[in-house]
Amino acid sequence: MATIFSTRRQQKLPLTKDMAARLAQPLPTGEVLGQDGVNAASALARADVANRNSQAIGDTLRHRLGLPQTTFAQLEAGLSGTSIVDPIKTPADPRLIAKFGANLCLKHRVLPWRSVAGRVTILAATTQDFLRVRDALTVLFGPVHLAIATSENLDIAFSRACHNTLMENAEMRTGSNESCRDWNSGMAFRWGLAIVLTVLCCLTLWPQISFLVLCGWAVFALLANTLLKTAAAILHLFARPDPQVPARRPADQLPIVTILVPLFRERDIAGALIKRLSQLKYPTDRLDVCLVLEADDATTQEALAVTQLPFWMRAIKVPLGTLQTKPRALNYALCFAKGSIIGVYDAEDAPDPDQINIVVDRFAHCGPEVACLQGRLDFYNSHSNWLARCFTVEYATWFRIVLPGLERMGLVIPLGGTTLFFRREILEDLGGWDAHNVTEDADLGIRLARHGYRTEIINTVTQEEANARAWPWVKQRSRWLKGYAITYGVHMRNPLKLWKELGAWRFFGTQMLFAGTISQFLLAPLLWSFWLMLFGIPHPLDGVLSPSVALTFAAIFLLSEIIGVTVSAIAVTSAGKRDLIKWTPTLHLYFPLAALAAYKGVFELATKPFYWDKTSHGIFAPTQSKQGTDQTVNQLQPQPHPIAAE
Repeated sequence: MATIFSTRRQQKLPLTKDMAARLAQPLPTGEVLGQDGVNAASALARADVANRNSQAIGDTLRHRLGLPQTTFAQLEAGLSGTSIVDPIKTPADPRLIAKFGANLCLKHRVLPWRSVAGRVTILAATTQDFLRVRDALTVLFGPVHLAIATSENLDIAFSRACHNTLMENAEMRTGSNESCRDWNSGMAFRWGLAIVLTVLCCLTLWPQISFLVLCGWAVFALLANTLLKTAAAILHLFARPDPQVPARRPADQLPIVTILVPLFRERDIAGALIKRLSQLKYPTDRLDVCLVLEADDATTQEALAVTQLPFWMRAIKVPLGTLQTKPRALNYALCFAKGSIIGVYDAEDAPDPDQINIVVDRFAHCGPEVACLQGRLDFYNSHSNWLARCFTVEYATWFRIVLPGLERMGLVIPLGGTTLFFRREILEDLGGWDAHNVTEDADLGIRLARHGYRTEIINTVTQEEANARAWPWVKQRSRWLKGYAITYGVHMRNPLKLWKELGAWRFFGTQMLFAGTISQFLLAPLLWSFWLMLFGIPHPLDGVLSPSVALTFAAIFLLSEIIGVTVSAIAVTSAGKRDLIKWTPTLHLYFPLAALAAYKGVFELATKPFYWDKTSHGIFAPTQSKQGTDQTVNQLQPQPHPIAAE
C-alpha cells in the first residue's frame, strides 16, 4: 500500500515566557498530518492489525489445534501469497547454499532453493524468517522470492544439504585453544608413567620424606576443601531468602525456549518423558523440546516410533561421526533450535512445573553478563538404598551449599550436566560444548568465566534418578573425575593467560576446585593410612612426626569430619530431607568409592580419554521420604526395566 502524507505548516509560536512548555507539548497527530494523512495512517494501522491478527490465527492453529504441518504451511503460504515447496522431493541447489553459507542458512532457517528466470526462490517455514534476512539475500542474489516449506521438511533438507557443516559444528565448534580434542593419549601415558616411576623411585630412596610430602599435600587439599565448605555454609545460613516467584507476562511477550534432551538407549523413556515435561506451566506454543537421538540407537528410536509426540516436541537424529558423546549431540541439535534460550535436561529429569517461567523471568531481569542459569538437582529415589542416601546427601551439599557459595564468593562455577539454561547468542559465540570433553558442563563453566560471563544458581529443583549401584556409580564418577582432569589440563595450557582472564581470586579458586578435588581423591589412601596408628600397626611416618605435628594432623582430620557432617546436615535440611541426617556420618565409608573411581579415570586419560561411560536410567523406582518430598514425582517416573546400557 502506498502511503501519502499531507502536512501543513505549523503556526509561528509567540515569543512568550512559556515557549519551552509549548514546545514540550507536541501538536495533535491529526493537526500535523492533515485529513489525507490521517486517512492513510488509519488504513495502514488497520492493515497492520489485520496482519497481526492473521499471524495470531496462524500461531493458534499451529500451536493449539494439533493440525498437520502441511496445514500450517498452506495457511502461511496463503497469507503470504506464495506457494509451497517440498525440498525433500526437489532438493535445493548446493551452489546457492554455498554462496549464502550453510551456517547462515542454519542460523536464520532459510534455504536458497532454485534460481529461475533471474530470481532466486528462498524457502522458509514462516514469512518472518524470510523478512529478517530479505535485504541481505537481495544484495547477494538480486531479486528473491519466498516459498513456504514445512518446518519438518526444512529440517530434513538442512540435515542433508548442510551435512558437512553440521558435522563440523557438532565436533569442532569449540575453538582448538579451548578444546581437548588435541589431547595426546600417548603423551599422557608417557607423562603418567614417568610420574608414577618418579614417585616410586622417591619412595624407595627416601621413603619417609617422600611419604611426608605426599601426605602434606593431601592434608592441604583436605584443609582447603574444608575451608571452602565452611565458608559456603556460613554464607548459606546468612543468605536472604530468594523465592524467585516468576512474574506473569502475556504469552505473546515470552521468548521461545528450546529444551535439548539427549537420549541414548532409553527403552521406556518416551511416555514417561512426555508426561513429566507436560507438567511444565510454560506456554507450549513458546516451548521447543528437542529429543536428540543417535543414528545407531535403535532402542530409543523404536520407543519413539510407537509414541505420538505433542506438537511442541520433536526428534532430531544425530548422524554417526568420529566420536559419540553427549556434547557432540547437543552441538548438532543446537543448529536446529528455535529458541533464544537454550536449556538442557537429562532423560530421567522431572523439573519443577514453574521452572521455565522462573528461568525466563530471571533472564529478563538480570544483566547481560549473566549467560547461564543453573538449577538445583535432587533425587526422587533418595531412599532406594544406602548408596542412594549418601548420593542424595552429597548432591544436596553440592547444589544447595557449595555451588551457591561459589557464586556468592565470586568464584568459577563448574556447571552440572542438566537443568542448565543459556542465552543462545552467548552459547554460540563461545563455541557451544566441547564435543570431546566428557565433563562438557564443567568445562563450559570455566569458559563462560574466562570470557567475562557469570552463572547464577536459581531456586528451582529438578528431580532425577540417583545412580545407586556400586560399580555403575564408580564408572559414572570416574568419567566425572577424568573430565575434571582433562578440563584442568586444557585450561592450564597457558596459566598466565588464565590468570589474566580470571583474576587472582578466581584463578586460585579454580586450582582448589579442580587440582584440589582430583588430588584429594588420588591421595586419600595416604590419609586413611593414619588409621593404622590407632590400632598400633607400624606406619611409614613412625618416628618422623613429632607429637605436636601428629596431634595437629589428628585435629585436622577430626575437624574435617565434624564440618563435613554438619554441612551435610544443613544441606539435607534445606532440601526437606531431614531424615537423611542420621546417614551423614556414613559418608566416611562412601567416599572411598570415589578414590577407586579416580584411579580408573586417571588410567583412562592415557587409554580412552574421550570414552563416555553411559549411565543407565529407569533402574530404580521413586521412593517417598517421611516428609513426602518425593511423592510429587511418584506418578511421573518410568517403572524399572532391564538395563539398557552401561
